Amino acid sequence: MASVNKVILVGNLGADPEVRYLPSGDAVANIRLATTDRYKDKASGDFKEMTEWHRVAFFGRLAEIVSEYLKKGSSVYIEGRIRTRKWQGQDGQDRYSTEIVADQMQMLGGRGGSGGGGGGGDEGGYGGGYGGGGGRGGEQMERGGGGGRAGGAPRGGAGGGQSRPSA
Repeated sequence: MASVNKVILVGNLGADPEVRYLPSGDAVANIRLATTDRYKDKASGDFKEMTEWHRVAFFGRLAEIVSEYLKKGSSVYIEGRIRTRKWQGQDGQDRYSTEIVADQMQMLGGRGGSGGGGGGGDEGGYGGGYGGGGGRGGEQMERGGGGGRAGGAPRGGAGGGQSRPSA
């Protein structure tokens, strides 16, 4: 039976990345990513926003890149998969935490300012990507290599991914 566990997020960091190192020396970076949906309230006719917060984990070289280039407010495109972890709390009760394990990341926005990261379109980025992505357009990084897409564009994208005007 076929199955798919794929997540695509475009949002902004709510805080600077938290980075730690495993006993093996591998880096782990965790971020909180905000995605905001705008909708029109049928009753009032007003536009409203609903923000969802996501926990995202990065491993290895991708975690090191996240810790170096991303900061609070950075706009980012992420691909990964959902993972739910289970552990026991101090009270003995089972606890669960659901997070996104990222395997690709593309920095959106310009080089300067709080957006941080590579640019979109023909603005360039930092140059070649990680794991075969990168090049022209926003810098795309993949965990574990793999065939990157031309221009660092997300699948079906045109370099730099999607963005929406801020309120």
